[in-house]
This record gives sequence, structure tokens and C-alpha cells, in this order.
Amino acid sequence: MEHPGTLVLIMALAVLAPLLGYATGRWLPVPVVIFEIVLGVLAGPDVLGWAHHDQVIDTLSDLGLSMLIFLAGYEIRFAEVRGPTLRRAGGAWVLSFAAGLGVALLISGADLAKSLVIGTALTSTALGAVLPILRDSGRLEGRFGSVVMAFGSVGEFGPIIAMALLFSGRSPGAASVVLAAFAVVTAGAVVWAVRPRPPWFARLIAVTLHSSGQFAVRFVMLLLAGMLGLAHVFGLDTLLGAFAAGMLTRLVLQGAVPESSGQVLERIEAIGFGFLVPFFYIVTGIDFDLAALLDGGRPLLLLPVFLLLFLLVRGVPAYLLAPRDLTGRGSRTALGLFSSTCLPLVVAITAIGLDEKVIGAGEAAALVAAAMLSVLVFPLLAFRLLRGEEGGGGRTVPGREAETGEAW
Repeated sequence: MEHPGTLVLIMALAVLAPLLGYATGRWLPVPVVIFEIVLGVLAGPDVLGWAHHDQVIDTLSDLGLSMLIFLAGYEIRFAEVRGPTLRRAGGAWVLSFAAGLGVALLISGADLAKSLVIGTALTSTALGAVLPILRDSGRLEGRFGSVVMAFGSVGEFGPIIAMALLFSGRSPGAASVVLAAFAVVTAGAVVWAVRPRPPWFARLIAVTLHSSGQFAVRFVMLLLAGMLGLAHVFGLDTLLGAFAAGMLTRLVLQGAVPESSGQVLERIEAIGFGFLVPFFYIVTGIDFDLAALLDGGRPLLLLPVFLLLFLLVRGVPAYLLAPRDLTGRGSRTALGLFSSTCLPLVVAITAIGLDEKVIGAGEAAALVAAAMLSVLVFPLLAFRLLRGEEGGGGRTVPGREAETGEAW
């Protein structure tokens, strides 16, 4: 390890972030991820210059992003998101992609490569950030939570598929063939996942759940590593493998040990939200090009433009195609706001755009900064609308305490 001090610094910032979230929560509930990113920016080269990159830091950050997408894939409940709700969610994303590409063509001066990057970024939803917020507020289990899950799942899966098709360096036809082959292999894994497990499998999970063996956790990590490796072999973005691994894990655990799946998930979330995911967000802050954002007028002017476009391109189609049983205007608007909340995929997509030299550092910084603001602003507005629709009291969110938890 070239910079062990940076590793210690990142872990110290990961501890400081929830402390700041707790301290400010009585006046303004701020997502913990915002503190993680801002602290990363302060420690990064454009401010204090304390943090430095090496291979270990980069690897842990990549694993953090994969874990975030894995947990989002795990949260998908197939029985609740299929059917008309899923079709509406798919239609809303297709409409978002068309609108995003059209707007991006205008912004980029008809530069197709740049438009694909910007347009795809505008259609993403941070399901991995939205679902913990809803779960902490007690709204994930109801109808509104299942609708947000459907729209958020498509809003995360759609851009990942678009990345696989458009940013792989292959022709669209070749990329489609590779993606279809990956889908066939994944479908085979799904068939395997839903098959009944032998009795010893459940017994071993129960016996080792509270011991150093931790068979279930190790098995889940194997699934994640296997799907990441499979995506790499096919030349696809590893986020596709992480998302598929999350879905497979739910199918296996719910089928084999439904009574213990919650405890297994708690251990996986402890690894994710306790270590790897904060690592990703802090390194995102360290990598954030603050100088490019503040250098000249255009990137800074693009920041509010992109924030508004997230809402218009992603939120308006979600509002228009919301299921009919979401009758309240507040609920439909909240769905649009949650659907417009983004960040992880925006970071991944802009990183690809920078590597391929199709977008500038200022545009990438403006997109990431706008995505950071979406995580801060849109969920707060959505909860305000939901509480207003419930008559001011409604369900506790559960008060301010849940809103300042780790998910925030």
C-alpha cells in the first residue's frame, strides 16, 4: 500500500460523517452520503490535499460501488414490482431516455457521443440510496414503497443496460449479442437459484449464523464475486453483474432460509454501509474536480441546469405514468422526486465519459454536483409532500431520528 495514511483518513471521515449527520439532524436532516462526499472533497487535492490515490484505495472504492448496486438488486421484490406497475415504470424510463437524449443533443451541439453520456446519466435513479431512506421512514412496505421500488429498479437497471450497449466499445449489434449471452447465463443462474436447496444448506446457515463460520455471508460474497467476474468475462460493466448478484441472492435466501434471510441481510449491510459504501462516497468526493467546476462560468451554470433536468427528464415521466391507485398529487410528485434522485450511476457514467474523452471535466463535475444535490434536496421535498398528504402527522418518519440514520 503506497498511502496507508489515506486509508486511515478515509475511515476517520467515514466515522465523522454520521456524527455530523446526527449533530445537524435536529435542524436539517442531511443524508450522510452528502457529508461523506463533502468531507472527501475537503480532503482531496483541490482543498487540503491530504488524500492520495493508490491501487488499494481504488479497489476498495470500486467494491463499494459494486456493493451499493448489489444491495439495490437485493431489494427488488419480484412479486411486488411485476405486472402493470413494472410496465409503467419501463415506459417511464424509455420516455426519460428519449427526452434525455434529445436534451443532451441540444446541450452538446448535436455531439452524439457526448449526448449518449449526458442523456444516460439524466435517466438514472439511485435505488441504493432511495430504498434505505424509505425503509428507515417505514414507507417501504406499503404500496407507495413498492411503486418507488419498481420505478427505481428500472431507473437503475435501464442505465446499466444502456451502458453495456452503448459504452462497451463494440458495435450495437455485437454488444446486443454479448448482452443476450450474459442474460442467458444469468437466466440459468436464476433457474438454479429458485430450485429447492438441500436440507443441509439451511442447517449450515442456521448453525454458522452466530459463529465465526458465517457460511451465509461467505456464500453471498461468492455469488457477488462470481457475477462480477462473469460480467468482466463478457466485457460488460461490472455493475450489471453486481445488480444481478443482488437479485440472485434474494431468490436463494428467500427460497432456502426465509426465516434467517433478514439476519443474513443485516450482516451484508454491515459490510456494505459500515465499510465499503462510505469508502466509495468519500473517494467520489476526493476525485471530485472542484477546480473544473469553479473554473470559468459554464460548468457552474450547468449545475442548476442539470439538477432541473434530472427532475424534468426523469421525474415528469414518472409522475405522468404513476399507477392509477396513486391518486394523491403529493404521492405522485413524491414518486417523481424519488425517481429523480441519483448519484452512483452518474459517477460511473461520467467516469466512462472522461476516460473516453467525450465529455469535459467541467461538464462531468457539474453532473456529479447536481446529482449530489438531488440526493440532498429531492428526498427532503418528497417526505414533506408525503407528510402533508397524510395530514401533517401520518406515519413517523420515524421522526427526525430515522432521517439522520446511515441511509441518510
